[in-house]
Amino acid sequence: MAAVTPATLTARALLLDMDGTLVNSDAVVERCWRRWAVRHGLDPEQALKVVHGRQGYATMAVLLPDRPMEENHADNRVMLAEETADLDGVVPVPGAPAFMDVIASLPHALVTSADAALARARMGAAALRMPDVRVTAECVGASKPDPEGFLKGAAELGFDPADCVVFEDSEAGIQAGRAAGMRVVGVGPRAAAFAPDVHVEDLTALRVTPAADGTIELTVLA
Repeated sequence: MAAVTPATLTARALLLDMDGTLVNSDAVVERCWRRWAVRHGLDPEQALKVVHGRQGYATMAVLLPDRPMEENHADNRVMLAEETADLDGVVPVPGAPAFMDVIASLPHALVTSADAALARARMGAAALRMPDVRVTAECVGASKPDPEGFLKGAAELGFDPADCVVFEDSEAGIQAGRAAGMRVVGVGPRAAAFAPDVHVEDLTALRVTPAADGTIELTVLA
């Protein structure tokens, strides 16, 4: 469905990324990936430019393109365990608690590159409600920017991709939403550079209005 105005989108279902969109986990992500980069002789600052949005094994494949993929998957399992155990500094994105309350009765799903354990840990640390419908790392065969996760989320909710709006913070996530044929609300400073359909600094800048016909109006507040 087309945007009503440059600052308003309408949808029938919402597909929500987690890290950087609902939960600010940047502190732990940076700690874990800096350690990993140093262990592998990489520049941590360069590594941090590509970690957001992808599953860990996919990030490792970008950073170490000649390494066998089975080693990336093995390292990813270690990384997931480290991230799940480290919740220091994990907080909700501003506006996320109220946003999750407002959409509680509306069609929505979590679509995250985290596995189920990490998603539960971070949503719990941020004191955010876990959506009933969720697509985690175990549910897909390909990481964002592949659209598989968002397409599965739409299918589980029973809506066409064109009727869904994605909430994302990363380049990989925004690319995945577009590849799925969905419109994208970019959340946070990272998202602004990747031309989402609308952009908000955080979720306090968005009003969600359910309509009588079942549509959901998303309005960026001035």
